[in-house]
Amino acid sequence: MAGHEHSHDDHAHDQRHSPSHSHGSGGHAHGSGGHSHGSGGHGGHSHGVAADADRRWLLSALALIVVFMAGEVVVGFAAQSLALISDAAHMLTDAASIVLALIAMRLAARPARGGYTYGLKRAEILSAQANGVTLLVLSAWLGYEAVTRLFEPPQVTGSLVLITALIGIVVNLAATWCMSKANRSSLNVEGAFQHVLTDLYAFIATAVAGAIVLTTGFARADAIASLIVVALMLKAGIALVRDSGRIFLEAAPAGIDPDAVADRMVTEPLVEEIHDLHIWEITSGQPALSAHILVTPGGDCHAVRRSLQRRLSDEYGITHSTLQVDHVGEDEAGALLQIATPPDSTASAATAASTAAEHCADSHGPVHRAGPHEH
Repeated sequence: MAGHEHSHDDHAHDQRHSPSHSHGSGGHAHGSGGHSHGSGGHGGHSHGVAADADRRWLLSALALIVVFMAGEVVVGFAAQSLALISDAAHMLTDAASIVLALIAMRLAARPARGGYTYGLKRAEILSAQANGVTLLVLSAWLGYEAVTRLFEPPQVTGSLVLITALIGIVVNLAATWCMSKANRSSLNVEGAFQHVLTDLYAFIATAVAGAIVLTTGFARADAIASLIVVALMLKAGIALVRDSGRIFLEAAPAGIDPDAVADRMVTEPLVEEIHDLHIWEITSGQPALSAHILVTPGGDCHAVRRSLQRRLSDEYGITHSTLQVDHVGEDEAGALLQIATPPDSTASAATAASTAAEHCADSHGPVHRAGPHEH
């Protein structure tokens, strides 16, 4: 924003802000009677997208797909082959998915500013979800058409189907190779890649169907090939919608159990309690964590914070962590940030829920302490 300059020097940052603030930027603030330490351990802040390299590979795949798709539509209608027409329709979604991925990559590469404090990184997840939804919608339509043709198979020109499908395999192999060179750790790129990969499988099935029709005259092979493609599209579409949905719902990244992470963190020396633990993904491959840590009175809050952040980075790959660290019972003004009545390890779930209610009106998850406890 014009007219605004920000310095990220920690000491100057602390001096410019009032003592009542707790910051998530590597500095700390001191409240009366205690310490409140916030940290945004962003050691992995190189979240930029390798846009130039990825764009070249995606554009190469897009050019191959668009040129072949135009010819396939013509041949598909000439041969009356649903398998070829479905492949062409799928290639259209391939092209759309790559265009969407390219747009999302450009948006995600923009720096964070104004109200978008994470930038537009989740544009990539919107793209991935759109790709998943189009796969599901298209699979439903093609599935209906394929079942209809099982009962009333049209006359299919097997030679045209076979020749076109074989050319399609070559084209899709080249496009798939191009896509594989891009950064597939991005759910956005992976979504476009799944479109192209599924299309490769579709051409293989279509080629087999064309060979069967040509050699045996079994016209239903075309519809059966389409159903195989539908199954593959459903599988890829469900995976994309599920994974993008987890990110939008702020779920913990797949493979990371928040309770296990908290139980590991609470074993750190001087740590008495961990609550308000949240683990989510900013975008694919960028996990983030925030938590409130209570340490033994007189303990070194700074050392605990640094040690926990190193552990999160080394053991879980979480480099974007914000930890608020306080001494147990020290900051009465911030009592709402602490559990007023520690539940016994044998307490019932109802007791634990009641205790959490004392913490805040909207409970933010279980309380973690050393020793046995309920999650």
